[in-house]
Amino acid sequence: MQITFRHLGKMPYGEAWELQEKYLADNLEIKKRNRDRELGQRNDVAEHTSSYFFLVEHPPVFTLGKSGHMENLLVNNQYLKDRGIEFYKTNRGGDITFHGPGQIVGYPILDLENLKPDIVLYMRNLEEVIIRVLAEYGLQAERSPGETGVWLDPDKPMFARKLCAMGVRTSRWITMHGFALNVNTDLNYFQMIVPCGIQNKQVSSLQKELGREVDIQEVEEKIKKHFKEVFGLAWTEHG
Repeated sequence: MQITFRHLGKMPYGEAWELQEKYLADNLEIKKRNRDRELGQRNDVAEHTSSYFFLVEHPPVFTLGKSGHMENLLVNNQYLKDRGIEFYKTNRGGDITFHGPGQIVGYPILDLENLKPDIVLYMRNLEEVIIRVLAEYGLQAERSPGETGVWLDPDKPMFARKLCAMGVRTSRWITMHGFALNVNTDLNYFQMIVPCGIQNKQVSSLQKELGREVDIQEVEEKIKKHFKEVFGLAWTEHG
């Protein structure tokens, strides 16, 4: 399967969300036309959906998943406004998380029918991408049973800490939203929320774990490499 990679640079969360919705809608329209052909309502040539992988860095924003709880936001709207922090209720899975400078956010828009229509496998593969990236920095990252994302020491309650949060949406097997990897992220923002709705577990970053600032572009290249490997995709760069 061919995938187009695009780096969105620094982009407000709302703009990135609208962009994802556009590509999702385009793919859903293709699937609708193909279904109409199967039903004999069209006689033109079948079309292929398109897959994309966006990397982006957002200004400070909290996002709440469709099954999330507002009480996991520990500050009020005026507090956010005074500090220039946006807030969005989204249509992804998961609870509340933070996006901001020093964090790499990845948005894969994939047609899982061209891979394997299995959302659980898709999430495990996303986690595997990040686990492999962190291994290149000497970190033994792991999954935490029942808690989506990538962790260090997940089986040690006093030391468990999340480096990468994940939350996705699928429609007719087309994915959107994705993951957020803390690289040089200011972790103080996470004091304003109960991250991912998980009590008594910490959030960390590559910078904190390694004791040094980490080159964002270097990490992005590792993400791209392992994303291609894990999903077995052909790759096209765009912008």
